[in-house]
Amino acid sequence: MFVGYARSSTDQQIAGLEAQERQLLATGCTKIVMEAASSVAVRPQLDLALDFVREGDVFVVTRLDRLARSTTDLLSIIGKLEAKGVGLRILDFGGSEMDTKSPSGKLLLTMFAAVAEFERQVMLSRQKDGIAKAKAAGKYRGRAPTARAKAQQVRAMKEAGAGASEIAAVLGIGRASVYRVLSEAAV
Repeated sequence: MFVGYARSSTDQQIAGLEAQERQLLATGCTKIVMEAASSVAVRPQLDLALDFVREGDVFVVTRLDRLARSTTDLLSIIGKLEAKGVGLRILDFGGSEMDTKSPSGKLLLTMFAAVAEFERQVMLSRQKDGIAKAKAAGKYRGRAPTARAKAQQVRAMKEAGAGASEIAAVLGIGRASVYRVLSEAAV
C-alpha cells in the first residue's frame, strides 16, 4: 500500500496542500494524511501516519522538506519506517524520484538532508542579521501583539464569568496570554 503524507506550514497554504494531494494520488497512494503544521511544531498527523504503515507499505512524500525538519529528524523517521519494513519514496528529489530501500538511496538522502539543514541554518542566520539591522534602524517592530490588542475583550469576558480556556478559545489566543492580560490589568 502507498501511504502519502502532505504538509504545509500554515492553514493559509491550501493550494500547496492540494497540489501535494494531487501528486500523491497520481502516484497511487490509497491513503493520504495531510496537516498544516510548521516543521518545528508537533506533527500529530505524521505520527498517526507512521503508526498506520505496515510491513511492505511505501511511505510517500512529494518533497523532502515536507517530511523532516533536520537530518536527525529525517534519520529518526527513516529508522521508524525501516523498523516496520516500510520504504520511503520522495517524488521530487532534485528532478528525479528517490527510493530509500537501496544503500545508495539512503546515502543520497542523508547527504541531501544535511545540505537542506545547512541551508535552513544559513537562512535563519541571515534573517537574524536582517532583523538586528532593521531594529538598529528603528524599522523593525516585530509581530503585532495579538492578545494585548484583545485585552479589553479578555477583561470583559472574565468579568462576565468566562474562564481562561473559554476566553482563549473564543478570542483565538493562548491561555497563557489570557492570564498575562489579566495579571497586567491587576497591577
